[in-house]
Amino acid sequence: MITFRDKTYRCTSEIVLSLVSGKWKIAILNELAKGPIRYNELRRLLPDATQRMLTMQLRMLESDGLISRKVYPVSPPKVEYDLSELGKQLAPMLLILCDFGTAYIESYPDEVSRTNQRHA
Repeated sequence: MITFRDKTYRCTSEIVLSLVSGKWKIAILNELAKGPIRYNELRRLLPDATQRMLTMQLRMLESDGLISRKVYPVSPPKVEYDLSELGKQLAPMLLILCDFGTAYIESYPDEVSRTNQRHA
């Protein structure tokens, strides 16, 4: 057993899963793996995410050290998000998860309604 941040885990992979669990976290990380993105662009890329949910998930990813937030001193405010060094280490694992997801749904071809998009 491992105690980390006042929670107990059976193994370190549970810690990783807790870092990326959340409806929009993996989608956010996948978009940021392509490069820095401004907040409004993220909103356009994830139209089903509410402003409140997107902001909450971004704050959690930032507090967990997976993304960085840069505020430019201009008016109106410009905010840009990017993967941190830890987030960059996680990015290849997210691609592996996407590849597995693709292979998994391809093993059930009768149940797939749309396969033209592999990565979020």
